[in-house]
Amino acid sequence: MGKGDKKTRRGKIMAGSYGKYRAHRVKYSTAPKTETTDAAKVNA
Repeated sequence: MGKGDKKTRRGKIMAGSYGKYRAHRVKYSTAPKTETTDAAKVNA
């Protein structure tokens, strides 16, 4: 359990990989777009 253990966050950093314990940070420049369905357009 340390730098050599690829299942831990520190091990992922040392190995240069990503996964459950070292996920990528999500960046939003704007708010996420919501989809409008055809039914919503017809009812509006």
